Amino acid sequence: MTMKFTKDSGLVKTWVSLVLCGVFTLDQVPNLFNLKTVVSEIINSVV
Repeated sequence: MTMKFTKDSGLVKTWVSLVLCGVFTLDQVPNLFNLKTVVSEIINSVV
């Protein structure tokens, strides 16, 4: 069984906030299951 993050996951929301605030870049988002993919999709749809 693998973990699957969604746009509503708390960890996704945290990383999106950190990237949007400039604390981290998209490249620094951990490659944890599909976390980086979901965060990238949200950031790309906002920017």
